[in-house]
Amino acid sequence: MIQSTFCILDGIGAKLEKRLWREGILSWPQFISAKNIPFFSPERKSLFDEALHSASVELENGNAGYFKDTLQSSEHWRLFNAFRGDAVCLDIETNGYAAGRGGYATLVGLYDGVEYKCFVRGRNLTKEALREELSRYKYLITFFGSAFDVPFLERSLRGLTFEMPHFDLCFGARKLGLKGGLKKLEPYFGIQRQKEVQGIESYDAVLLWREVKRGSSEALELLRLYNKEDTVNLMRIAEIIYGRLRTHTGIEKYL
Repeated sequence: MIQSTFCILDGIGAKLEKRLWREGILSWPQFISAKNIPFFSPERKSLFDEALHSASVELENGNAGYFKDTLQSSEHWRLFNAFRGDAVCLDIETNGYAAGRGGYATLVGLYDGVEYKCFVRGRNLTKEALREELSRYKYLITFFGSAFDVPFLERSLRGLTFEMPHFDLCFGARKLGLKGGLKKLEPYFGIQRQKEVQGIESYDAVLLWREVKRGSSEALELLRLYNKEDTVNLMRIAEIIYGRLRTHTGIEKYL
């Protein structure tokens, strides 16, 4: 999808992008090789050619960071297929307080499509450990993470930053007219949680952490399982939402 994306160019939005598709210009190479495009002046076409050539080189080099700012955050979903192998899903649990007002992350879950890793406060959850682990990836997937998880971690773990493109599934789902939280959407997509954590909500995770602080290993295992379900399910949902968003653009009718 990313190589069919022309909204990375200054002044091109959804309508003009679709016009290019209707004209049979469905990829960056097709745009560059076209001798002229009637609704662009030669000078503007030349500038766009240079920009698309640069984007092609960065994509070929696997530089996802290049697209973080050249592509609007609401369109970062278009990078999913290109960087699926370098993506990481992230979900956090907290103690229930706001960052800066006594709030901290109790667990941070990361899943790359193969392996789930859990960072637990007081054990292996540090700014340095998270930074090192996140440095292995180029693309972030969350659910409402751009509004909660990411700013919470950046405020509570000073110095931790997220510089990679970010596919926030919550806002991707809203583009498709799908509302509600992760646990509401999971059944809609045919995803069922393990029996042990069915019905557990965010506040229950706060209560479980209180039990963990009292020394309950059972509470910690249940909290880990809850976070794992939150985190691992993101990848399956990302695949579905990406496909639907791609269809939603209308490009398939021109292929």
